[in-house]
Amino acid sequence: MNAECFPITTLPGLSRIFADYCAGEFPVRSWYGAAPRDRSWQRTPPLHSPAHRADLAQLLASQNPAFSLTPAYEQLLQGANVVVTGQQVALFGGPLFTVHKAATAIALANQATAAGHTHLPVFWLASEDHDFAEVNHVTFPARHSLNKLTWENSDPNAVPVGRLVLDDSITPLIDQAWELLGYSDAMEWLAAAYRPGQTLAGAFAEFYGKVFATQGLLVLDADGREAHRLGAPVLKAAIENADELHAALVERNKEIVAAGYHAQVAVADHGSLLFLIDSATGARLALKRTAANAAEPQGIWQAGRQTYSTADLLDILASEPERISPSALLRPVFQDQILPTSAYIGGPAEIAYFAQSAVLYERIPRGGASHITPVLPRLSATLVEPAIAELLDRHELSFETILNSTEESLAQRLAARVMPIAGKQQLASAGNALDQELTALTGYLGSLDEGLGRSAQTSASKMRYQMNRLRRMAANFVLQKEASLGKHAQAVTNALYPHGAPQERLVGAAYYLARYGESLIETLVAEAGDGCPGHKLIRL
Repeated sequence: MNAECFPITTLPGLSRIFADYCAGEFPVRSWYGAAPRDRSWQRTPPLHSPAHRADLAQLLASQNPAFSLTPAYEQLLQGANVVVTGQQVALFGGPLFTVHKAATAIALANQATAAGHTHLPVFWLASEDHDFAEVNHVTFPARHSLNKLTWENSDPNAVPVGRLVLDDSITPLIDQAWELLGYSDAMEWLAAAYRPGQTLAGAFAEFYGKVFATQGLLVLDADGREAHRLGAPVLKAAIENADELHAALVERNKEIVAAGYHAQVAVADHGSLLFLIDSATGARLALKRTAANAAEPQGIWQAGRQTYSTADLLDILASEPERISPSALLRPVFQDQILPTSAYIGGPAEIAYFAQSAVLYERIPRGGASHITPVLPRLSATLVEPAIAELLDRHELSFETILNSTEESLAQRLAARVMPIAGKQQLASAGNALDQELTALTGYLGSLDEGLGRSAQTSASKMRYQMNRLRRMAANFVLQKEASLGKHAQAVTNALYPHGAPQERLVGAAYYLARYGESLIETLVAEAGDGCPGHKLIRL
C-alpha cells in the first residue's frame, strides 16, 4: 500500500472558512481552540471530578460490554482524557468518512498515550438528530454501477432518528447488501446489527463496536437519562442564559459574515439552542424563545403549540433530563460536559460551525474547564482499489484530472490519448494554425475599428468552437471503436468521484470493510496519524 498527500483544497466544494482554518489564516484562527496540527491538547490536565468519571465509566460500560474488563476502564477512573469524534447514526454504517473519523480519533489518542498522556478514543453517536433523509440510505458499488439502498419509514420525523426501530422492511435491504458485498466478517456483523426490532442507533453502535473491537474505540449514545443527567449543567445554562447566548451567537455570525465567510448554522430571531422531546409522542420539537421583556421577565418558550416558562423547563430537566436535547451548535459543549474531552475530530462542516460554537464554550464552563476544546480535522482520503489503480497507471491519469472531469469528458480524454499519432498531429497543426491566424486577423481588424474588432472576436470564438468540436468528433469516433475506454472512464469516476462527489461522502464504509477487513482499519489508523495536512490518495 502507498499514499499520496494532496492540498486539502484539491477537493471541490469545501467552505472557505474550513480551507482557511486548515491554512491557519487570520481571523479564522482566533475562533478556534488550536491550530489543525497543534498537539498541545495532549497535555490537557484531567477533566471532571472522580465522582463524574465513575458515573461516566459505568455509562460507557453499559454500552460497551467489554470495557469494564480492559485497562482503559481504570485509566478513565484515574484521569485519562478522551479524543472524541462523532456522526449521525445511519443505515448500514453510513458513508466512508465515518470510518475516517473513527480512525483519526484512534490514531491521535494512541499518539497522546505514547507521548505519556493517556487518552481513550470515543465515538459519539448523534442519535438525537431528526433529519431522517440524511441517514436512511447508503450507496454500494457493484461492477459498473452504484447501488443506492434506502430504508423507508412511515413516520420518519416522529422521533429522533436513533430511536427509530427497524422493522421487517430492513430484511430485503440486508439481502441486497449480501448480494452486493458478498460474504465477509463485516457483512456478518452488518446483518446481525441491522435486524428487525433493533433501533437505528443500536444497530450503528453494534456494527462499529465490532469493526473497531481491537482498536479500543468506545461508542457512546447520549440519548438517555443517565447521559443527559451528566450533561445537565450545560442544558441548564442554555435555559437560564438563553437570551445572552443567543445575542452572542448573533454577534459571532455578524463577525463571520463581516470577515467574508458564510455562517454554517443560521441563528433565527426566535430560535434557541434546545429541543424538547414531547412526552406523549416522542417527537423532537424545536424550542422557540421569546426574550425576556417587561410583560414576561423570564421570557417564554414554545414547542409546537405548547408554551413553557423557564421554570417549567428547569423542572423537566431536573425530573426528565432526557427530554431536553441540544442543538447542533450546543452539542459540542454538551458533549464535553459529559466527556473529559481534550480534542474533537470533525469534518469540514463541523469544523466550520465550531467557529460559532466557540462563543458558547466561552460562556458555559463545563467539567472544570472554560477553554475552547480544540477541533482537529479528520482523515480526508480517497481509497484506490487495485483494479482502479491499474487503470490510473495505464492511462496516466492524475487524481486532479479525475476530480475535474465528468465520466463523458474523461472518456473523451482517454480516446484522444489513444488516437493515432498522425491524427493527433493533423488536428494539433490545424488548431495551432487556425489560432495563430485568427489572433493576427482579429488584432488587425481591431486596430482599424473597435466595433469591427469586437465582431471579429465573436466570429473567431465561433471558429475556435468548431475546431474544438472537430477534436471531440474525432475523439468520439475513437471512443466508439474502443468501447472499453468508456467502461474504464465509468469505472474510474464511479470509484473515485462518484456522481461528482468525493468518494468518502457517498460510498458506504461497509463496502470497503467487507472487501479489506481488519487490514483496512489498521491502514487508515496509520494514515490518519502520519500528519498529512490535506487529502490522501491511498492505494489498497
